[in-house]
Amino acid sequence: MHHIQHPLGSGFTAASTAAEVLAGIDLSGTHAVVTAGHAGLGLETTRALSAAGAAVTVGSRRPDRAAAALAGIEGVEVGRLDLLDPASIDAFAARYLDSGRPLHILVNNAGLPLPDGLVRDARGYEPQFATNHLGHFQLTLGLLPALRAAHGARVVNVSSGGHRLSDIRWDDPHFITGYDGYLAYGQSKTANVLFAVELDRRWSQDRIRGYAVHPGIVVGTSLNDSVGEEQQRAMGLLDDSGRPVVDPDRGIKNPQQGASTIVFAAASPLLDGIGGVYLKDNDISPLDEDPAPIAFGIDQDPPADVVPHAIDPRSARRLWEMSENLIKV
Repeated sequence: MHHIQHPLGSGFTAASTAAEVLAGIDLSGTHAVVTAGHAGLGLETTRALSAAGAAVTVGSRRPDRAAAALAGIEGVEVGRLDLLDPASIDAFAARYLDSGRPLHILVNNAGLPLPDGLVRDARGYEPQFATNHLGHFQLTLGLLPALRAAHGARVVNVSSGGHRLSDIRWDDPHFITGYDGYLAYGQSKTANVLFAVELDRRWSQDRIRGYAVHPGIVVGTSLNDSVGEEQQRAMGLLDDSGRPVVDPDRGIKNPQQGASTIVFAAASPLLDGIGGVYLKDNDISPLDEDPAPIAFGIDQDPPADVVPHAIDPRSARRLWEMSENLIKV
């Protein structure tokens, strides 16, 4: 399979922060949307984009809580957005389009923590796939007129090295037969990558480029907190005293380091003319063509490189068509 997963030699490292990646980049006059941009990686992404001059709209299920978390950050507004509720997604997109603003940067960041068990949404859909992928898919399609109006836009899907856990379960994406939360998470992260691949193929002629990002294993986020202290110790995320471990060379990062590859995708001029790629550590990831099976946690060496099932162009097109049907487009 021909692929474009070849590192650029960006000059940044796994330890680079979002502020370092955006140093010298002026985003004045640009508009961004960040889903769940009020907590964890989303908050650091919002903070970095705003500091570079962007006007940021944050989508949140709880706008009051989001507004409190974002107090003091200039150029930020909050809108209600529930990615499990199609009507909420349509309303958010409609409000943005009604504002008449172009959309230069869309960061599809929100995601569910690992669940204790399967609780389906109102449509009967598995919630990881429905939130992490389908909700963002519907939102992105709804915001397409604003993305086109930017005359140069980027869509950034926050994925994970967890995409290595599962391909798309084409015959049973909603786990009608048996449920495994880790596989559900892995499927949703594969979907994030495939979505970026096909979006770039379809929309690059409109100067809209797509990217998928592995931010690293970020300490202190709701995802990693959801696996419990014992497993965090086993994963090497906590030391013997229960304090978070930060070791970028092993892919374990603080939120400022984790957000760096997100803003690299959103704004780095090094990616001009490039799209449909999976990024990690502020560069294009190499392709791991023969991946070993993994368990959830810190991956094999090299960690979290993209694997073939996540960038397969046939799968990307198939997922887009399936997603259109699932959101009733």
